[in-house]
This record gives sequence, C-alpha cells and structure tokens, in this order.
Amino acid sequence: QAHRLRVACLVLPFARVAAMAKAGKDGKMPGMPDDADVDEEEDKIDKTGKLGKEGKSGKEGKHAKASKHGKIDKTSKAPGFLTKKRKPKRKESFAVHIYKVLRQIHADIGISKRGMSIMNSFMQDIFDRMATESTKLLRTDKKRTLSSREIETAARLMLPGELSKHAVSEGTKAVTKYTRM
Repeated sequence: QAHRLRVACLVLPFARVAAMAKAGKDGKMPGMPDDADVDEEEDKIDKTGKLGKEGKSGKEGKHAKASKHGKIDKTSKAPGFLTKKRKPKRKESFAVHIYKVLRQIHADIGISKRGMSIMNSFMQDIFDRMATESTKLLRTDKKRTLSSREIETAARLMLPGELSKHAVSEGTKAVTKYTRM
C-alpha cells in the first residue's frame, strides 16, 4: 500500500512536466488533474491497497493513450529522460562482395536492385547448402571442429566439374592469404 503511493507520487510530477509541454496559453493541461484533485486521489485507497479509479471514464486512467499530436514515447523506463529513436536492425547481405567481384570482371557494367537481391538469395542458398554438407561430413568423421578441409570437400561434392576446381583453387588462395597475415 505504501509502496504504490510512493510510486504514484514519483511518477505524477514527471507526467505533469510532459503535459506542461503540451499545455495551452492558460496553463491548463488537458487530462491532468489540479493539485486538489491529486490530494483527493491519494486518499481514495480501497481495501486491497490499490488506488481507486472513481471519476475516471473510459481510458483516462493508468493505460490512457496520448493523441498522435502529443505522443509520449513509452520506450523509456526512467521518466523524464529523452529517448533516442532506435536504429533499424542491420540486415546482412553479400551485396558489397558481389559488387566487388562484378567490378573485377566487368568494370563498366552495373547491377539493378532486383538483380542484386536475386544474387544475394543465391549466395545465401549456396552458403546454407555448403554449411549443411560440411556439418554432415563432420558428423560422419565424428569431429567437432569445422575446418577448411571440410569446406573444400563440401565444395567438391556440391559444385559440378570445372566450377568445383575453380572454387577449390580460390578457396586455397584465400586460406593461404589469411594464414600469412
């Protein structure tokens, strides 16, 4: 009972400050009680220890929503602090890498957004297949560490003919370049 009163007394001033920003010329705040009303509301505690909701119609109480024009940000846990807008989650893609390879092969040719989306889906599909195949190889060998050997074998099994030879040579070149550093 006393705890709820303390919380109500702490939150109310911050709500007033937020509403003062929206207040009109006369200083009256829409939807906010006067000081006398607040004192009366503190006295209205029922038998269960909860604040009474007498005199409040509809959703004017605890769960009231502000209008779109004066919307209060509900993401802040600490009242009175301004909150920053969250950045949208980063979406990983192979777009940069695809573009680099395109520049190496055809420096004067671009790629459309839809074409890049298709290439990105293709790369994700190949990546998933390679990962699944290499984990199958790990399970058959009863190993727990995924190494370049399993990736190379998965590439040889999945990719056809000349493409697998090129993939293996590019992969070994990348691994040797990485190990030198």
